[in-house]
Amino acid sequence: MAPQDVKPTRSELLEIKKRIKLTQSGYKILKMKRDGLILEFFKILEQAKQVRDKIQKDYDDAMEKAAIAEAVDGAIAVRSAAFARQSHPEISLRSKNLMGIVVPQIDATLVKSTVDQRGYGVIGTSTYIDEATAAFEKLVETMVQAAEIETTMKKLLDEIEKTKRRVNALEYKVIPELKEAETFITLRLEEMERDNTFRLKRVKDKAAAKTA
Repeated sequence: MAPQDVKPTRSELLEIKKRIKLTQSGYKILKMKRDGLILEFFKILEQAKQVRDKIQKDYDDAMEKAAIAEAVDGAIAVRSAAFARQSHPEISLRSKNLMGIVVPQIDATLVKSTVDQRGYGVIGTSTYIDEATAAFEKLVETMVQAAEIETTMKKLLDEIEKTKRRVNALEYKVIPELKEAETFITLRLEEMERDNTFRLKRVKDKAAAKTA
């Protein structure tokens, strides 16, 4: 808002002051929201670091157990056991509210299974295949957890950036322009009042000169 675009009237001055007060209030609320989002982001970031470490650990464990199972039972037996499973993990996606942001809540079912649910016979396979299967099931669960955390973190980051842009716009553009307009109107009104005072004084002086 450029000063020349506003009318130098008292009603306009009152309106500008109201807008400044309202904008400053909104600015404080947005700053609080931004700070809250940043704190929440760092909490989620810590969870993300932990789950990434857990994925690596679970992956290494699963691959090690798979290698042992192949060494004991053979690669064909391990592959046959993998293809024998009848049920497959199911993913359900819901949403939840986190500080006004809609983030995903991912639930996985049928990931873990008992020995009799895995489709391969107990006879002809060793416990090493069972251990490898359990390790990979654990890895899948961790990956589902990681997907939820990573997506939440991304949505938080996007909202932080959006809120920061709005805060900066209010702080460096909107509020300064409103204050500049307020100053312009105030100075213009004072100037007009001085002009009126000067004119009244001249009228009085002329009137006094006529009666003298």
